[in-house]
Amino acid sequence: MRKVQKPEEDAYGHEIWAFYNGRKVLEIAERDDGYISAAPLPKMYFSKYEKWPVHERKAMEFIMGRVLDVGCGAGRHALYLQEKGLDVLAIDNSPLVIRVSKLRALKKAEVVSIEEVDFKPNSFDTIIMLGNNFGLFGRFKKTKRLLKKS
Repeated sequence: MRKVQKPEEDAYGHEIWAFYNGRKVLEIAERDDGYISAAPLPKMYFSKYEKWPVHERKAMEFIMGRVLDVGCGAGRHALYLQEKGLDVLAIDNSPLVIRVSKLRALKKAEVVSIEEVDFKPNSFDTIIMLGNNFGLFGRFKKTKRLLKKS
């Protein structure tokens, strides 16, 4: 996750916004090895618990206390946990996905990039980065630095 996205650079936010507003969209990804894929992933980002992959449903069993959802996207995990009575703060660097998650009734959602996370020690009991969000760390050196900080 890079610093907060400018509207014209927020491709992911526009994808989520378009799907939320009823448009048919595909997520197109190009890796640095040249592989390109196009998939109807936005539907998954809005899916209910019953449609999640087994490992994501299993992860919900271990979440407790005050929760930080890093790279929350449309907010499906945070919304589920909020419905279960947990205190959840969802963050993303995309202003549009934060707008969508709030429109979907997420109580606490903020535009914050992973690089800007700066909470006091013991602010959260659980930090989740589901989906492919561990990739938000980028390189190993940056991952070590950011994990030590949190």
